[in-house]
Amino acid sequence: MSESYDLLVVGGGINGAGIARDAAGRGLSVLLVEKDDLAAHTSSASTKLVHGGLRYLEQWEFRLVAEALREREVLLKAAPHIIWPLRFVMPHMEGMRSQWMLRLGLALYDRIGGKGTLPRSGRVDLREPPHRGTLQDVLAKGFEYSDCWVEDSRLVVLSAMDAEARGAAIATRTACVGLKRGKDRWTARLRSGLVERTVEVRAIVNAAGPWVDRVAKTALGQGTPSHLRLVKGSHIIVTRAYPGEHAYLFQQPDKRIVFAIPYERDFTLIGTTDQLYDGDLDMVAISEEERVYLRESASRYFRSPIADDEIVRTYAGVRPLYEDNAASNSTVTRDYVFELEQEGGAPILSIYGGKITTYRKLAEHALAKLGKAMKVPGGEWTKGAPLPGGDMPEADFAQFLWRASERWDWLPPETLLRLARAYGTLMEPLIGHAASLSDLGEHLGGDLYEAELRYLVDHEYACTAEDVLWRRSKLGLHLPFEEQAKVADWFERKN
Repeated sequence: MSESYDLLVVGGGINGAGIARDAAGRGLSVLLVEKDDLAAHTSSASTKLVHGGLRYLEQWEFRLVAEALREREVLLKAAPHIIWPLRFVMPHMEGMRSQWMLRLGLALYDRIGGKGTLPRSGRVDLREPPHRGTLQDVLAKGFEYSDCWVEDSRLVVLSAMDAEARGAAIATRTACVGLKRGKDRWTARLRSGLVERTVEVRAIVNAAGPWVDRVAKTALGQGTPSHLRLVKGSHIIVTRAYPGEHAYLFQQPDKRIVFAIPYERDFTLIGTTDQLYDGDLDMVAISEEERVYLRESASRYFRSPIADDEIVRTYAGVRPLYEDNAASNSTVTRDYVFELEQEGGAPILSIYGGKITTYRKLAEHALAKLGKAMKVPGGEWTKGAPLPGGDMPEADFAQFLWRASERWDWLPPETLLRLARAYGTLMEPLIGHAASLSDLGEHLGGDLYEAELRYLVDHEYACTAEDVLWRRSKLGLHLPFEEQAKVADWFERKN
């Protein structure tokens, strides 16, 4: 007899994890399948911001920006360990957007999302520290405003964990290879390695990101009525380019913007690009043209140009944007669009577009849309619900960190901060009864111990060294090759 669920969610990115979480919390039986690891593709290749999208105001995307700014506040309270405020400095350069346009845009940005907790925008003198000596002398005036940083891969994983805690089944490394439609149910064929199984579900949510049309064709024999524009965004990670914990937003002659953001203590993240993509979705990588573009974009502003040998790592992802026939890739809407198909039998809901910041709201809207085709119990509930590890009094991370330092005073300060940022209140089950570093088991390198690996395997769906080093954390940037190999060897021994 086949397994049976109310909902099959295809895709383990941010949209799929968010919908699975919301649906499970309403009482639906949910199965989420992802052919690779959670956040293995687009959702781990973002600029890692929870933000309203200042530049979208120029495209008259007022509803999207307002919703995103409201969601910024919601997510900051839900996950204060992996989301925190960041101040952005935008130098004014002659020939770019005028000062009055920037002031007007920032004034609207401060207000359009309603009353928030982050500091408002203001002017900044670039001739004063910490900008003097960092930026070119010709840059004297600028503006600053607030948004938030997010550990994007961890946001996906925590959403999936919460979905599972509420009854959902999470199946990674499991591809949906066949869909057969009935009058009121789908039969789905799932493959994990060499093992296949079938499940029956009342409805399908196609949250496969760049693969959304491929899943739709598997289900319906043809693509959905909407069309995708696949746009690649690439980033470079360079050795630390400037001191301070603020980010920069650099305007470019082509009207795009490029961010420079403090990253993993020792590095600076620079991105992103907008290139039409028609290649292999499993082999997305930065091009030489993009490397040059990002280096030159930052070097227009930094006193010391970014050299190619300063790049320590790159990453790229493909955004599955809804095709609105915009003239350029950078102006295609980042809003989300749903296609509900139910005329041929059991319903399938396909999702186009979206962004990390609005994923929770997207999930609410997706279930409302699905409610037109099937009974969806319960009501909206996620707005005030913390994500795993985020259940801190008043969402006060600083206070939590202080108490953690008293409780685990044997942890080195940098290790304590990294674990607190990654796991929040879930540090307790990770550390367990350990009273010293040696109690955490085998030392794999840096501040990584076996206890953390075991926790990631048992609770966070980690299956490989890459899952740990580049998605559950960014320890791959800090550990030399020999120590990364020790992590890979640990997984081989475990299996």
